[in-house]
Amino acid sequence: MSFFSTRGGSAVTASQAILRGIAPDGGLYVPAMFPMVSAEKISEMAGMSYNERAVSVLKLFLEDFTIPEIEAAVNAAYSPERFEDPAIAPLKQLDDATWAMELFYGPTLAFKDMALQLLPHLLKKSAEKNGEEREVCILVATSGDTGKAALEGFRDVPGTSCTVFYPLDGVSDVQKLQMVTTGGKNTHVIAVRGNFDDAQTGVKELFGSEAFIAQMNEQGRTMSSANSINLGRLVPQVVYYFSAYADLVKQHAIRVGDPVNFCVPTGNFGNILAGFYARNMGLPIGRLICASNRNNVLTDFFHSGIYSTHRTFFRTISPSMDILVSSNLERLLYEAADRDGGLIRTWMSQLKDCGSYSVGDQRREWMEGMFWGECADNKDTLTAIRQRWEDDRYLLDPHTAVASHVLREYRKQGGRDNTPTVIVATASPYKFAADVLTALTGENAGGDAFRASEELEKLTGVPMPEQVRKLQELPVRHTAACDKDKMGEAVLQAFA
Repeated sequence: MSFFSTRGGSAVTASQAILRGIAPDGGLYVPAMFPMVSAEKISEMAGMSYNERAVSVLKLFLEDFTIPEIEAAVNAAYSPERFEDPAIAPLKQLDDATWAMELFYGPTLAFKDMALQLLPHLLKKSAEKNGEEREVCILVATSGDTGKAALEGFRDVPGTSCTVFYPLDGVSDVQKLQMVTTGGKNTHVIAVRGNFDDAQTGVKELFGSEAFIAQMNEQGRTMSSANSINLGRLVPQVVYYFSAYADLVKQHAIRVGDPVNFCVPTGNFGNILAGFYARNMGLPIGRLICASNRNNVLTDFFHSGIYSTHRTFFRTISPSMDILVSSNLERLLYEAADRDGGLIRTWMSQLKDCGSYSVGDQRREWMEGMFWGECADNKDTLTAIRQRWEDDRYLLDPHTAVASHVLREYRKQGGRDNTPTVIVATASPYKFAADVLTALTGENAGGDAFRASEELEKLTGVPMPEQVRKLQELPVRHTAACDKDKMGEAVLQAFA
């Protein structure tokens, strides 16, 4: 299968798309077509392990990889040493019509592990397939979870390095400690004096800077991305939508062909976009419910068809969703625009120059047939954590709580749609223990994440992950910081 840039660039193979990360014209790589998965194949998946499901989906996209290469990468990524739960992405029933797909049993306790444990294996093989002998330098902007997952995935992988930028005051204490305590000879962590959008914009500008690319080349390095703009991040995420559906069939909660909704806490739009791709491949998804926090740019977009960043940026208790420029939305726009790369270039230029663009009523209505957007503020989020615990004895992190709140609103406002729905649970509540504890007790838990974790464990009986328990004992290894316009210099200094 070939892959094209959303902005009209020429076709490349899967390995080339993974290796490059972003297209030379600044666009994102998308498949030339969506491979179809039959109802019979979906039925077969119910009897498969997660690894077997992953191979069956990935081989449809990664056609220049052999089946043994894909199997080796999958088995290395989703191993018992890496994932605490053998189901990898287990499904837990919350009530008669609601399930949680738990994507936080990897090494960094967040859903980013689902792709970032696999990506290093795919990228290393992609470099071999394309004769790339330079060091592949991974540049990452993170709103909290991608950074640690990328660092953990690429740590000490030969022929690679990983440099992560995070907003200085825009991540939780646990998220920050997870990153700055990372070991490995090839890892670099740099705080940016700004928000996530500043970090993400800075990384994109480095990929488009001929001068910076030349400097890296002189050092024997070529750049790639581990952000969700990389095709190697997106395709593995498609797998767990098929896996959740297969598990519902296996549990006799549905029959093959029955529709299922997914409610997804959303920031950069990569996670929910994977659900859209699964839907296009034949998975019977009814609605994709897009759950945003107070930075509700996507909610407003799905309601109005206008994407506008002319708004206040809020720091919330769901920091991984504190985003105003959702990069992966460009892939959805490409389909809405009937794959017109010129129109995408126009919209992205308007976004860069004017801070907004409009897709028109016809395209908005097309998206409305598949997506439904709503948002939750901090108060709503805290209430959702407490309510879900009281009703179902299920402990949510703040991001998944946003989705839980939005699902309740959808069922009130969306014609009381009681279609079986899977909430995509994206992180362990212990990554945000202080806020979760505050939600349950009604009292401010303070700023000590580790004390809050201990109290949360005592209160709920939900075990604290060992990764959190051991984190406070690890030494800080990364202390670099830079202004948002000095990120290139910071990268070069890190390699000096």
